[in-house]
Amino acid sequence: MSLLEVRNLVVEFPTRRATLRALDDISFHIEPGEVLGVVGESGAGKSLTGAAIIGLLEPPGRIAGGEILLEGQRIDNLPYEKMRRIRGRRIGAIFQDPLTSLDPLYTIGRQLTETIQTHLPVTAGEARRRAIALLEDTGIPAAAERIDHYPHQFSGGMRQRVVIALALAAEPRLIVADEPTTALDVSIQAQIIQLLKRVCREHGAAVMLITHDMGVIAETSDRVAVMYAGRIAEIGPVHEVIHQAAHPYTMGLMASIPDMAQDRERLAQIDGAMPRLDAIPSGCAYNPRCPRVFDRCTRERPELIAAGATHAACWLHDAGGGQ
Repeated sequence: MSLLEVRNLVVEFPTRRATLRALDDISFHIEPGEVLGVVGESGAGKSLTGAAIIGLLEPPGRIAGGEILLEGQRIDNLPYEKMRRIRGRRIGAIFQDPLTSLDPLYTIGRQLTETIQTHLPVTAGEARRRAIALLEDTGIPAAAERIDHYPHQFSGGMRQRVVIALALAAEPRLIVADEPTTALDVSIQAQIIQLLKRVCREHGAAVMLITHDMGVIAETSDRVAVMYAGRIAEIGPVHEVIHQAAHPYTMGLMASIPDMAQDRERLAQIDGAMPRLDAIPSGCAYNPRCPRVFDRCTRERPELIAAGATHAACWLHDAGGGQ
């Protein structure tokens, strides 16, 4: 059984003029111990997917269709209090800016021990020992002393380690990490990535890693889902998607990454911009920017179709429909 299963998820934002569909029929699963990378441009729906899973959609955003199952239990329709207990206990969250996850008025130790005691039946002494062990696990030096420091006494990279420790405090089954390395220098990024991978291996947790950085995905993920305009454009094993992309959008993303082995004066770019939610074209949403567009792309919207080792929402791979 998959640890997380998302089936036909639809997220809408009602406005005065119309209802905007921000996520349109998204389905994927994550296995225990697996890292699924979710990548795409700003506005593709990556963070929204994470927010829907952890039950933190900003109003007026709402889940308008589909199901989210965690270890076989449906969690998208739970009352707020029940979901709050699951968040933290069975789902851990790591956000881009550690300062949004840490309370500046409390010591790191207090925040960790309170989280541990909220979710696990342990004494205050056990919670403190566990908090110190978590800080050591996440690479904080002199954890026994630093546990009594405040967030402002830590550097950005160290704060992000504290946030990871906080996300792991109750031994969750799933971790949703939304751009966890974006605000950090490259050398610290690599350490945080290694830490996330090790944590998954040792705890058997599944990770949904949301980022716009294909390098981070290549380094961390087992599989990758490429999102475009609120849908999944391509999903498959990370090696296949990077080296044998099946969707023209993924090909464009890959071509825009600098290659140290090649001497190119200019980087490839994808012309145009992602459509606004109130102006998504009919057919395939990528068709106005696609170099391989043909008539069917402007009329019919493709579902995910098997394309070698991956699945791509692209009519180029439809044997029955052809061009």
